[in-house]
Amino acid sequence: MSAPQTSPDKQRHQRGGLFYEDFHVGELIRHRLTRTVTQMDNMLFSNMTLNPQPLHIDAHFCANETEWGKPLMNSLFTLGLMIGIGVNDLTNGTTIANLGMTDVVFPNPLFENDTVHCTTEITDKRESRSRLEAGIVTFLHCAYNQHDVLVARCHRQAFMRKRPVA
Repeated sequence: MSAPQTSPDKQRHQRGGLFYEDFHVGELIRHRLTRTVTQMDNMLFSNMTLNPQPLHIDAHFCANETEWGKPLMNSLFTLGLMIGIGVNDLTNGTTIANLGMTDVVFPNPLFENDTVHCTTEITDKRESRSRLEAGIVTFLHCAYNQHDVLVARCHRQAFMRKRPVA
């Protein structure tokens, strides 16, 4: 996978994020970070969120009572990882707030020991009506396993800082 391309006119925040002006509708970013997910990730996240679902934490149950035969990664962990992988490339230091996530789907399972890579497409942007120093960017995040099979997708709207006026 290639690193995200930053054109010379893009001025990154000191923490690495892009400003509102630097996002272009239709742009596709292939994120640099990848991550192999583990049993420990699944156990910790499920336990921290008080989710006792045996689909995530009980290998014996999964082997004997599910079509998968092995634990599935917790879908909310997968969602968080998918968005988190793009933070350094997109929003580190430049997000004011997340405004919402919609159309969240998990079309194929993600299993322990799979390796995740992600892309983000900029699908929309508009200036804020209430704050002159900000705008709203809509991202389409997609996560894939090591076989390039789509395992998660969502639209996310983020309230983004505009580039400071010099």
